[in-house]
Amino acid sequence: MTFVFAPPAPASVPVKGSADRFPVRRIFCVGRNYEEHAKEMGADTKEPPFFFTKPADSLVTGNEAIPYPSATEDLHHEAELVVALGKGGSNVSVEAASGLIWGFAPGNDLTRRDMQAQAKQQRRPWDMSKGFDRSAVCGDIVPVADCGSMSKGRICCTVDGAIRQDGDLADMIWDVPHVIAYLSTLVELQPGDLIFTGTPAGVGAVARGETVRVEIEGLGAVETKIG
Repeated sequence: MTFVFAPPAPASVPVKGSADRFPVRRIFCVGRNYEEHAKEMGADTKEPPFFFTKPADSLVTGNEAIPYPSATEDLHHEAELVVALGKGGSNVSVEAASGLIWGFAPGNDLTRRDMQAQAKQQRRPWDMSKGFDRSAVCGDIVPVADCGSMSKGRICCTVDGAIRQDGDLADMIWDVPHVIAYLSTLVELQPGDLIFTGTPAGVGAVARGETVRVEIEGLGAVETKIG
């Protein structure tokens, strides 16, 4: 096979404590998966899970600094647990869903909130408010054998040291196995897929020059300075 130009390098995320990297195929994100966040966004907390996507090349890994994105003056942080799949499948049962997980990481679903609000008002897709360049921050992935099921544990976000979000993974409306199982009824999941599992209440703006830190008990933290 001959390409007309050299294909880009595959997206990947570091594995904690290893020189290996986790290859990334797709990025799925769950919307409004914590009750208090759903309320602050004016949503019904009893709705089934819904998903949006980010391009794999929107990943920001390690403690990389990024420029303030264009086309927004209201960039928001959203601290999230990221699930990395090592196996795939369709119509996976809730009982079997945990068997697909390779590991977990802390993440930050950066959002152009003003653009998202306008898209909602005009009943248009969210793509450019969620899937822009450098919008998917992901820390080092911890293998599930080292961290367990991550069904509970503190998830915290600070901006320049001030706490903005402070919740617990146990407060998810849909836990990780249910999220995986439901998503597998919509698409065939594959090894290398990442799932950002939603954010607790307290999302807010990040200004130029500020540093966002997302920390999850048992996984460590990821920091991002906004240039």
